[in-house]
Amino acid sequence: MTLAQQFAAYSDWRRHLSAGIDSFRGWLAENDLDDAQSELRLAHLLEKLREDRLQVAFVAEFSRGKSELINAIFFADYGNRMLPSSAGRTTMCPTELMYDPARPPSIELLPIGTRETNASISEYKRFPDEWQVVPLDIDSPEAMQQALRHVSEVTRVDREVAARLGFAAGDEASATFRIAEDGMVEIPRWRHAVINFPHPLLQQGLVILDTPGLNAIGTEPELTLSLLPNAHAVLFILAADTGVTQSDLTIWRDHIGMPGGRRRGRLVVLNKIDGLWDELKTPGEIEAEIDKQVDSCAQTLDLPSNQVFPVSAQKALVAKINADPALLERSRLPALEHALSAELIPAKQEIVRDDTEAEFGDLYMRTRGLLESRLAGLREQLNELNELRGKNKGVVEYMMGKVRTEKEEFEAGLQRYYAVRSVFSQLTNNLFAHLGLDSLRSLTHNTRAAMVEATFSKQLSDAMKNFFLTARANLGKSSGEINEILAMMEAIYKKFAVEHGLKLGTPTGFSLIRYEKEIDRLEQWCDTHLNTTFQLLTHEKNNLTQKFFEEVAVQVRRAFERANRDAESWLKAVMAPMETQVREHQIQLKRRLESIKRIHQATETLDDRIGELNHVESSLVAQICTLEQIGNTVRNELHRQVGTADQDNVACA
Repeated sequence: MTLAQQFAAYSDWRRHLSAGIDSFRGWLAENDLDDAQSELRLAHLLEKLREDRLQVAFVAEFSRGKSELINAIFFADYGNRMLPSSAGRTTMCPTELMYDPARPPSIELLPIGTRETNASISEYKRFPDEWQVVPLDIDSPEAMQQALRHVSEVTRVDREVAARLGFAAGDEASATFRIAEDGMVEIPRWRHAVINFPHPLLQQGLVILDTPGLNAIGTEPELTLSLLPNAHAVLFILAADTGVTQSDLTIWRDHIGMPGGRRRGRLVVLNKIDGLWDELKTPGEIEAEIDKQVDSCAQTLDLPSNQVFPVSAQKALVAKINADPALLERSRLPALEHALSAELIPAKQEIVRDDTEAEFGDLYMRTRGLLESRLAGLREQLNELNELRGKNKGVVEYMMGKVRTEKEEFEAGLQRYYAVRSVFSQLTNNLFAHLGLDSLRSLTHNTRAAMVEATFSKQLSDAMKNFFLTARANLGKSSGEINEILAMMEAIYKKFAVEHGLKLGTPTGFSLIRYEKEIDRLEQWCDTHLNTTFQLLTHEKNNLTQKFFEEVAVQVRRAFERANRDAESWLKAVMAPMETQVREHQIQLKRRLESIKRIHQATETLDDRIGELNHVESSLVAQICTLEQIGNTVRNELHRQVGTADQDNVACA
């Protein structure tokens, strides 16, 4: 399967999965089994599936053929280059290629001057007025090419402005940004670009991130702290004629192949192998030279050689446009596309499967438990009524007293339930005292004050270390509160199951480990880029303080915001089965008592009442059977590998 075919199969899998969950949602509503919380959770799950994105980042120093590679993989069907691709720098700012049907095809450009504010790119995305919009004429490839050249635009500013915007300029030959004779510096005109374009793959949820070279990667913190780490695949492009240069190695070590960092979905592309196609050499000699470069790059980057893919993006683009299969094969692009689809799609499917299975499974088991509880209560009621056949009024009175006693015992047991709710509320308050954003705001305020008041480098360094130490300690305390809540709910679940026959199962667990790992990653980045002896000695305190809060603290805040949302969802989910089962058990006891009262008042209604309950029993059994069929359909789809045929649904016996 090609990347496009594999991606289309993944989108088809996602659509089938959404249809199964939407069917479950509709069935709950039709059978009056939904509630506000279930409806909210299912709507959120369907929204996540609908807006699911696969992010592929292309990273390289300039002149490595990165834009040409994107053209060859994704835009060859247009018969020409879509992204600007020529000698020198073509991508001057980070560029996202995606599709949002709610907006017209266009290029949105964020001015470079916005770097002088404290706001991140993602925050600016909430304010469309800050972006310059260039319409895209998708019916004219020439007009599109002209519009897309905007991402290559530069502007000239004086040295002080360049430094303020994060572009270090110098007169030495090695400087990325050179100072001209008139004292001006040429820098990117735009900070970020978003290209909204209805390409078939982009329409299905693919997002391509095209990054500039080291000059911009090092100056745009959101790239290194958020966009690149969260990409599902990163293609790091090298040039076959130069191999791994020092600047290439810096990008790899600092931003992609960090020790302990994520390696899955990280592929290295050795581009421009056509430069090694020497007509005076035999094919075997050319092959050996390419293999030698692959091995050298793999060794330098500390990777297995099968993760380095030699290609010629330019020849692949020509081959696709001219329908030349021999040249395409020689370009070796198909091997890279196959590896990309083999790495990207299964990894993304696994993430979506795990998240969906956990959420759907919990809602499915809650509904199943509710129906089985109703069925058990109904059958107990039927047994009681069947035992009353032919009995005198005294036996009916005895049975009525028995049910009344059971109801009173359950209501007495409810005091424990209300006590649990009270303790649950108290533990929840304790949890958010540590995990909540008020605590983080206080920590941020204290850290800023400590850094502003610091007179020595060590005090600055200690303030940054203490920030992470306290943030990690707050997560640790929150984990303790979560474990206490979980232990309490497990105990009360078991108690009510034993004493009152409630079908509660095991409460859903929750862990903050992903956020602890995120804090670890951010601290590692800080220790590499900010909290170093070199940085502390060569940068002004105010600049370091500003960079820490603009680049690091804001990412920590986002991690805590996500943790808060997930914790709130979990707290609702862990209490909901208990609330539902208690309410259902109360209703069942009330119905049993009312039913026996009616028999006591008019014995001739006994057979009618038994007939009614037999009909209700049949309906409940049918509901459980239908629910099982829906569950099997969704589970089969969840575990179907992308690209395989649909499995037959398992019928309810």
